[in-house]
Amino acid sequence: MAQYAVEKAEAAAPAIANPLPLGLFGFALTTFILSASNAGLFGVPPAKGLTMVIGLALFYGGIAQLLAGMWEFKRGNTFGAAAFSSYGAFWLAFAFTAQFNLIPSASALAWWLLAWGFFSFLMLLVSLRVSIALIVLFVVLTLTYIALAVGYFSGANVTWIQIGGVLGIITALVAWYTALAGVLDSGAFAFKLPVGTMS
Repeated sequence: MAQYAVEKAEAAAPAIANPLPLGLFGFALTTFILSASNAGLFGVPPAKGLTMVIGLALFYGGIAQLLAGMWEFKRGNTFGAAAFSSYGAFWLAFAFTAQFNLIPSASALAWWLLAWGFFSFLMLLVSLRVSIALIVLFVVLTLTYIALAVGYFSGANVTWIQIGGVLGIITALVAWYTALAGVLDSGAFAFKLPVGTMS
C-alpha cells in the first residue's frame, strides 16, 4: 500500500518545463553584449565596454543559466546540467572578476580564456551525439575563446579581440536560434525550427 502511495505521488508530480531555452537565451544575450563590445561596436575600448555586461553576466548569463543547469539535473540531462551550470558559473566569475578588477595581466586573462576554450571543446565532443545546432554552437564558441586568448596572449591585440567579438556574435545568434527552436518544440506552435537532432 505504501509503495502504491509513493508511485501515485510520483505520477501526480507536475512535469518540469524544458530549461534548455532559458539557459540558451541567458547565454546568448550576455554573449552578444560582451561580443559587441569586443567587436568594437560600442565605440570604446573592450576593457571599458566590460561594464555594460556585468549586470547581465551576474543575473541572466550567471544566475539564470545556473538555475537552468539545476533544472537539467532534475530532468536527468547530465550534458545540459554540466553545460549550463558551468557557463552560468563562468558568467558569475566573469562579473565578479570584472567588477573588482581582478585581472592581473593580459596573459593571465588569455590562459583563463584558453581554459574555457578547452572546456567548450569537450562540450563540443559531447554535442556530436545531440544535434547539429549544438555542434555549430560549440564549434563557434570554442573558436571565440581561442581568438580572444590569442588576442590577449598578444598583449591585447585589437584585431584578434575584434575577431573574437565577431565570432562571439555568431555564437550568440546560433544560441538564440537553438533556444527559439526549444521554445517552439515545447508547445503547439504553428511551426518548428530544425536543429538537426542526431540519432
